[in-house]
Amino acid sequence: MSSTQSTIERRYRTAARRPALFVLGSVFCFAALGWTYWAFVRTTTGQFADESAWREAGIAAPDSQLPFLQFLDSLPVISVFIAAAVILFVTLGRRRWVAAGIALGTILGANLTTQVLKNLLLDRPDRGVPTLDFNSLPSGHTTLAASAAAAIFLVVSPRWRPLAAAAGGAYSVLAGAATFINLWHRPADVVAAFLVVGAWTLLGGLLIMRTGNPWNVWSGFGEHWAASRLWLVFCWIPGLLGLLGSVGLYFFVQLIGPAPVPGTANVPLFFWSGLALIVGVGFTLSATACWLFASQARLRRD
Repeated sequence: MSSTQSTIERRYRTAARRPALFVLGSVFCFAALGWTYWAFVRTTTGQFADESAWREAGIAAPDSQLPFLQFLDSLPVISVFIAAAVILFVTLGRRRWVAAGIALGTILGANLTTQVLKNLLLDRPDRGVPTLDFNSLPSGHTTLAASAAAAIFLVVSPRWRPLAAAAGGAYSVLAGAATFINLWHRPADVVAAFLVVGAWTLLGGLLIMRTGNPWNVWSGFGEHWAASRLWLVFCWIPGLLGLLGSVGLYFFVQLIGPAPVPGTANVPLFFWSGLALIVGVGFTLSATACWLFASQARLRRD
């Protein structure tokens, strides 16, 4: 081993010094995915809440469906184009060949997982709730959008990751909300897609950070405007508020008594609860990824 190679390994081997955090985080995402499926698809109460939110979306936001529909029609092309442009730039311009390959594998893994789960492994049992009889969890459109954002997050340098987490989280939430408001998917379908992408992002990120690449190093928050802690705050605030709001609205509906038939309530509280859940889960996962990758990145000491 040359002295130069030995020096590089000594300088960068502390990246992802706690790999168990990435593995446990991925396991948690898959466990949360299983719980989401059980709670909202396998139980009568969950089916009723999810179906009510879906039907109330057509009443609560009827005027927004056309522009969101146009966005959804363009979503696959937009997502692939943005991710491809960034990955191509870092591959050719920055020569991050390994990172680019892992990022592409993350996209493929997440989308393949979604399609296998939705079409082959998961079903939607009849629980007496008037609803469509086929499974739609996880959402394919949301998985595509979120995995494209995740790939960008993985290949950019640590100083750009806080900004990438905030922008990618916002893009993913917008895509997920669009599929919900346009009546393409229920809230649980979107949340499940976020969790699939989250699990694969952590596994891909661990591989990228353990390769010892010299570019995967930074001076900590504040070294650059894109590395400001404000981007982390931007994710945590809507994430936590969304989760609290979703849970609060759900239990409030249970307290006052839900409508006997999904979508017939005078006030669309299930809709707002579902939308808050999408916002909460999407931004909380982005904030968690930003924090974890920042804490495990190699600090520059020269």
